[in-house]
Amino acid sequence: MGQSNNGFSETGLRRMSDVLSRHVESGKIPGLVALVSRNGETHVEALGTMRHDGGAPMRRDTIFRMASTSKPVTMAAMMILLDECRLRLDEPVDPWLPELANRQVLKRPDGPLDETVPARRPITVRDLLTSTFGLGVDFELLDSPIRAAIFEKTDYSVASGPAPGPDEWMRRLGELPLSYQPGERWQYDLSNEVVCVLVARVTGQPLETFLRERILDPLGMKDTGFHVPDGKIDRLPPLYGPDPQTGEFLVWDEAAGGRASQPPAFQSCALVSTVDDYHAFFQMLLNHGMHGSERILSRPAVELMTTNCLTPKQQAARDAMYRKIAHLSSGQGLHGGWGFGMAVRTYRGDYAPIGQFGWDGGTGTTVYADKANQLTGVLLTQVGFSTLDSLHLIHDFWTTVYQAIED
Repeated sequence: MGQSNNGFSETGLRRMSDVLSRHVESGKIPGLVALVSRNGETHVEALGTMRHDGGAPMRRDTIFRMASTSKPVTMAAMMILLDECRLRLDEPVDPWLPELANRQVLKRPDGPLDETVPARRPITVRDLLTSTFGLGVDFELLDSPIRAAIFEKTDYSVASGPAPGPDEWMRRLGELPLSYQPGERWQYDLSNEVVCVLVARVTGQPLETFLRERILDPLGMKDTGFHVPDGKIDRLPPLYGPDPQTGEFLVWDEAAGGRASQPPAFQSCALVSTVDDYHAFFQMLLNHGMHGSERILSRPAVELMTTNCLTPKQQAARDAMYRKIAHLSSGQGLHGGWGFGMAVRTYRGDYAPIGQFGWDGGTGTTVYADKANQLTGVLLTQVGFSTLDSLHLIHDFWTTVYQAIED
């Protein structure tokens, strides 16, 4: 077989298509949309159906709930504020987030909530950007009192109902002690929600308004936002969380009338989007912050976002945390480093090169790019991580993307 002149072999793309088709034909993944691009050449696969029992086919413009793959986009809003000197990395966040001033810190991360010491220093902007402000999901503290308290006060996952507004959410968060001293340990998730509040407060406008003006509209990301309007709701599939025991497709969120069909009270890391919109965003990162002739972010802002920012000690703790669950996640999270709102590979552990950046979402989404190959990949499905099915699909997608490279 021949090869394309831009870097994907026809044989490799056919294998990718075959592997993705196999996942859909297995009955475990109703449908998916995948996009790979390299050196200006883009290839898209839309396979299967919107619903597990058939119905409308997946299309290139199908809209998906991005979950944690929203983090890099909302983090870009923060980088604009750094570019414009409206915030400084090592400045305390107290003026903007008084709820987080004068923290108490648990004496033991897994200890009782009333055994605390004062924080040694304030929480800074950098602590939030690097997920090290002292609270978050910690795979080694899942049975701890602080984990239960975080869940009770701040969780609004698909299962637990809608979130309160950002001010009430921050008030609840401010009632909790930190598990670790500010800047001490990497912990997942919560910091990004706080960043969303910080952007809104610094700019004095809703996060979505600022995102739209400065990132979404300039990039042409017309299908990206915090909910799907009525006129587009037919392009949104239901979100499934298969039963771990039986594999039965349980609906986590319906399309029409579901959570993604209404503007949320709290605009945080829960965007809806399409493969083309995300391709535009990650291509901008590969282009050092440029979109065509328009600058979205400064080159150093992009470099900072997409560089590992963890200290060796933070890194060791993150590695240990993910190694224990690697078998449950097909190795996801074993990238080594973390930038701002995304993983950054610091060692070669699979087919992707050092420096690859991006992340995955618990609703069955994955987006990464890498400068070495000038490559972007996006895979979106409607099957959440309640079973390993979509994780296996995501793993195989990346294997086939990289085996298709031809130089």
